[in-house]
Amino acid sequence: MMARREVIIGPYHEYLLEPERITLILEDNVVKEVDIRLGYCHRGIERLMTTRTYRQAVFLSERVCGICSHAHTTAYCTTAEALLGIDVPERGLYIRTIVAEIERLHSHFLWLALLAHGVGEHEAFVHIMKEREKVMDLLELISGNRVHYAINTVGGVRRDIAPKVAEEILKTMKEIRPLAQYCVDILDENGPVGKKVAGLGVMSYDEAIKLGAVGPTLRGSGVKSDVRADDPYAAYGELSFDVVVEKDGDVRARAMVRARENLESISMVEQAVGALPPGPIVAELPEPVVGEFVGRGEAPRGELIYYIRANGTSIPERVKIRTPTYANVFTYTKTLLGARLEHVRPILESIDPCYACTDRLVIVDARTGKGRVVSLSDLPYGTADGR
Repeated sequence: MMARREVIIGPYHEYLLEPERITLILEDNVVKEVDIRLGYCHRGIERLMTTRTYRQAVFLSERVCGICSHAHTTAYCTTAEALLGIDVPERGLYIRTIVAEIERLHSHFLWLALLAHGVGEHEAFVHIMKEREKVMDLLELISGNRVHYAINTVGGVRRDIAPKVAEEILKTMKEIRPLAQYCVDILDENGPVGKKVAGLGVMSYDEAIKLGAVGPTLRGSGVKSDVRADDPYAAYGELSFDVVVEKDGDVRARAMVRARENLESISMVEQAVGALPPGPIVAELPEPVVGEFVGRGEAPRGELIYYIRANGTSIPERVKIRTPTYANVFTYTKTLLGARLEHVRPILESIDPCYACTDRLVIVDARTGKGRVVSLSDLPYGTADGR
């Protein structure tokens, strides 16, 4: 008779940087059932954004996620600009793109280091994290900050790139190219990390589409989908780059997509800096409008969607955010099935999860223990000034 047991990961666990609850039903240490529970870290950012002006709300969107803060402000600003009818100056769009790709580098390098650490390749972890500091220093040089850069504003960007800073960007891209190639090499079929994660958490082309995967998780299953190419925004339509795809659909494939994307990001930054046009970096805000718009961008983890509804005032009436992890987390219901318990960690890690940016509030009846869906109009919100 097979031994059947339940293993609960979270909501608070030494492996999880953010609280979530994943319940696994195992038979002889093989995963047979998966149950995912979200909602332990609701911060009310969407609601707070409806109490601030369009430009003030940028700083709230930046704090949805620290690792991809610029991706959030870019998606928010792009959506707001389309809604308000703003033409962003070309130089502002190029600067926005440069910072976006440098942020993608720091995010991908961080994740690749954590994957190496998770499978016991500590030397690779230390090497990647050490060399990644050059990227972090560059972000600090451009913006004054290492995490929340405050580059974007509705209408363009808040900081210009001076010639000396442009030179330093190009110098740093040259210096980190060997690191990008190193990440590809360790994920090779015979590489120290590649050998340990090959064949784990397999998800086919059709399954990835059916489960709604996005970003490297989707492209790792052979689906060529990238917002930067499919629906160009910022300056991506002016740059030459390849959409990186891997076909094996396993942890190694999802990791290799990120590793190869680093090389593409370096090339895009070099192109954008070399073609940086002259002129202003920000446009003036127009009069308030009435309407709604859905915008999107390609965050390091995948497609990021923003919805904004305007009511003719300087404050958005509604902001809704769909993060990449919210789309990708349900792929666990496929990739974890049949996995051995010792392989669960790299499979969980393979979508580069950001749980805090995913969470939403769940209303539960204390008497019955049942949850229910509550519309925005049902919630006892006060006025826009907080009363």
